[in-house]
Amino acid sequence: MRTIKLGTSALEVPVIAVGCMRINSLNKSEAETFVQTALEQGANFFEHADIYGGGTCEEIFADAVHMNDSVREKLILQSKCGIRKGMFDFSKEHILSSVDGILQRLRTDYLDVLLLHRPDTLVEPEEVAEAFDLLQSSGKVRHFGVSNQNPMQIQLLQKHVKQPLVANQLQLSITNTTMMDSGFNVNMENEAAVNRDGSILDFCRLHDITIQPWSPFQYGFFEGVFLDNEKFPELNAQIDKVAATYGVSNTTIAIAWLLRHPANMQPVIGTMNLQRLIDCCKASDIRLTREEWYAIYRAAGNILP
Repeated sequence: MRTIKLGTSALEVPVIAVGCMRINSLNKSEAETFVQTALEQGANFFEHADIYGGGTCEEIFADAVHMNDSVREKLILQSKCGIRKGMFDFSKEHILSSVDGILQRLRTDYLDVLLLHRPDTLVEPEEVAEAFDLLQSSGKVRHFGVSNQNPMQIQLLQKHVKQPLVANQLQLSITNTTMMDSGFNVNMENEAAVNRDGSILDFCRLHDITIQPWSPFQYGFFEGVFLDNEKFPELNAQIDKVAATYGVSNTTIAIAWLLRHPANMQPVIGTMNLQRLIDCCKASDIRLTREEWYAIYRAAGNILP
């Protein structure tokens, strides 16, 4: 598995992150097989959140991997906090208590990465800074980042937080390319020219923040997958054509399309299917040509100016 540096840190991570939001859909034996298969593929970066399964997903993962000190040394663990029922909460108290719960459920003394999960408009950056300092000095969290934040929100946090924010988890797939579209349509009056996220793609590249695309196979907001979907005949035909060229599946090409971008992204895959997991990992070894990348982008219905 090819690796990249996570943001400005020295942490080497695989280019594929294994999302564990749906691991509670597996029984004990299936969960064990799933985690072991990921590790065999070199995908040892596992991504969690305290709200996944109400915390049960972290517990199931710890059981499935047979967590102990020896096992922990082979893993890179990321989790997120900040979402509560009916609200978002970046208060110092909530961040600290959330991390303690995460560590207990994962049966570990530390997280490699903690992300703040969606923006909290009531955030007091000074409190976040205090929480991060305590978590870092205690050894509970080694690196920090955010999820679904725009440049101004990141800059507001970074004004007070001394730790570099190394990752930003954002929705991105072949059919969800808003952060790319406005960059193509500069000085245009069409719908694609609307800058909806403050040029977050360029901002993250400028500041060496690793983008972690979530839902890389989804269209819309959890409306379904675009692969083998009759709603996207032209797109699937083009993906299948490229897949045949490389002798891989359409799943592999969908991830390779994201990895081709020079921003050095780290897609978060959420599949619990073993073959799709393996197919996702194969994308690490494929570099699409510029022609293939643009052909897939256009096939998704995007028009270049």
